[in-house]
Amino acid sequence: MKGTNLGEFEELVLLCIAALVSDAYSVAICDELSKHTGRTVKLGIVHAVLSRLEEKGLVNSRLGEATSTRGGKRKRFYEVTHAGKAALLKAKEAREALWRIIPGFNLEGSI
Repeated sequence: MKGTNLGEFEELVLLCIAALVSDAYSVAICDELSKHTGRTVKLGIVHAVLSRLEEKGLVNSRLGEATSTRGGKRKRFYEVTHAGKAALLKAKEAREALWRIIPGFNLEGSI
């Protein structure tokens, strides 16, 4: 397994996979990312990140059943592995630790 440090976008993709549970395929992941981040998300970028996450051992994928609505094509579904969950928890803990050490930082009323 390659390194488990996550980039910001990798973390967001992993979080979307975890949130979508058994319905995590590339288009649904793009939709979730756009919905929750307000970003325009390109499918090709998500595919590249999914491949990288799979190479790192942070996600597994499987092919679903072929459907007539997709012209017989099968969707590739993703799930977060144990290592992926550990990487997400590590990233969350690091962010929380950094937020805690900011002296007198108050976001309320500043947005």
